[in-house]
Amino acid sequence: MAGSVHRAAVVGKPIAHSLSPAIHNAGYVAAGLTGWSYTRIECAAAELPDLVAGLGPEWAGLSVTMPGKEAALRVAAEVSPVAAAVGAANTLVRRPDGSWYADNTDVSGMVEVLTEAGVRPGATVTVLGAGGTARAALAAAARLRAAGVAVVGRRPEAVAELAAVADALTLRLAAASWSEAPALADADVVISTVPKGAADELAGTVRWRPETVLFDAIYDPWPTPLAASAASAGCRIVSGLDLLLAQAIGQFEQFTGVPAPRAAMSAALRRP
Repeated sequence: MAGSVHRAAVVGKPIAHSLSPAIHNAGYVAAGLTGWSYTRIECAAAELPDLVAGLGPEWAGLSVTMPGKEAALRVAAEVSPVAAAVGAANTLVRRPDGSWYADNTDVSGMVEVLTEAGVRPGATVTVLGAGGTARAALAAAARLRAAGVAVVGRRPEAVAELAAVADALTLRLAAASWSEAPALADADVVISTVPKGAADELAGTVRWRPETVLFDAIYDPWPTPLAASAASAGCRIVSGLDLLLAQAIGQFEQFTGVPAPRAAMSAALRRP
C-alpha cells in the first residue's frame, strides 16, 4: 500500500475552497501511505459520469460535494442502503474489479458528532432547511432513534420532497414553514443545513434552551450569528468543521483500508 501509487480527490463546483485535501493528505503522511495523494477536481454534476469513466486504475476514491451528490449514485455499480435512502452519495470507492461503490459518510459523521455532543435516543430534532444536507440529517436522526423530527423549510415543495426520504427511513416527520422556526428551536437538537446567511435572521428571535444542541453545517465564517446566539445561551455547539472531519475519516478508511489517524487529520483541519 505504501509503495504503490494511489490517488483520490474531492469533486464539485466550485471546489477551490475545499479543505478536504489538507485533511486527507495529512492522514496519508501520518499513516505512512507515501504513495497516496489527494487533490481537487472542478466538476459539475453533468460532468461526473465522464470524469469517473476516464479515471485510471490508480484512483482509489472520490469525495463528492455539491452539486454532484445525486449524480454519484448513478455512476456506481453498488449503492449503500443509507445513500439509497437519502438519495445522495458523498463518497465513491473503487472496487477491485474497477467498479464504483457509493456511500454517504455525511450520515455516519453526523451521528458521531451529535453523539459526542451528548445527543441520546429519544431526542426531538428540528432541521432547518430541506436540501441535500437535510436528507443526511434525517438519516442521522433515524439512526439516533429520534422521537420526532420537524423540518422547517423556506420552500414548501422542498419540504414535501423529504417525505419519501422519511418514509424510507421509517421516520416520523412534521413539516413546518420558515415563520415557525423560532418556536421549533426548543427541540433537543437543532440542525441548521441552510446556506450562509439564511439563518442569520433567527439569531435575534430564537429563545434557546441551554439543554439544546445546535449543529450548524456552516464553518466559514464562524461562528455564525445563529451559533453565537445559541452559545451565549449555554447550548452545546457542533460546527460544520466537526462534520467535515468526521465524514472525511469515514472516507479515508474506505479509500485506504487502514485506520484513520484522527489526531493528525484534525490538526491539519484546524491549522491556521
